[in-house]
Amino acid sequence: MKTDDLLDALAADLAPAPARAVHARLLAGAGAAVVIALALVLFWLKLRPDLAVAVGGPTFWMKAAYTVALSLAGFLCAERLSRPATSARGGVTVAALAVAILAALGAAGLALAPSSERLTLMMGDSWRRCPVSILALAVPGLAIGLLIMRRFAPTRLRLAGAATGLLAGGVAASAYGLHCPETAPAFVALWYTLGITASAGLGALIGPWALRWR
Repeated sequence: MKTDDLLDALAADLAPAPARAVHARLLAGAGAAVVIALALVLFWLKLRPDLAVAVGGPTFWMKAAYTVALSLAGFLCAERLSRPATSARGGVTVAALAVAILAALGAAGLALAPSSERLTLMMGDSWRRCPVSILALAVPGLAIGLLIMRRFAPTRLRLAGAATGLLAGGVAASAYGLHCPETAPAFVALWYTLGITASAGLGALIGPWALRWR
């Protein structure tokens, strides 16, 4: 039997995948990551004590908009890269725009602040804990995302892992924002982005191993 005939025979009884199956499963995985990250914040890190007041201010929602935008970017990239021979350009564009806008806000804030306050705006009081905590919160979501991604057909495994890590990192940073009192755009642009990038980097590192066919 020729190779083409064999492939046709093997594929003859396969049913088509449900419409938008990739989208739905990734959404379910992202939802699970949200629940786990929120639970870890509630029972491990704890909510910031002034949260009820903070939600009334614009800087809280600026930070939330940034982390949610990176979550969306990760989702768009993961959804595309879960299929063979696809481009994640849309998700990359969303991420680049979010980072550029917040970096511009951070730079403007630093330029307008007195020179004696600029270091405080960048470093805050929790710069050591921030990226490490975000990465820790992201690990469960990254594991869930990679398990889901294995059920599909990614071919660019390192990029697919990075996209999954970006999604998990954005979700983790969004949850971490309920604990962290830092709201200066310069701080968020630097340390939140570092934590999310670390999650994406971890996904890129283990993606080729976790996603390869066995």
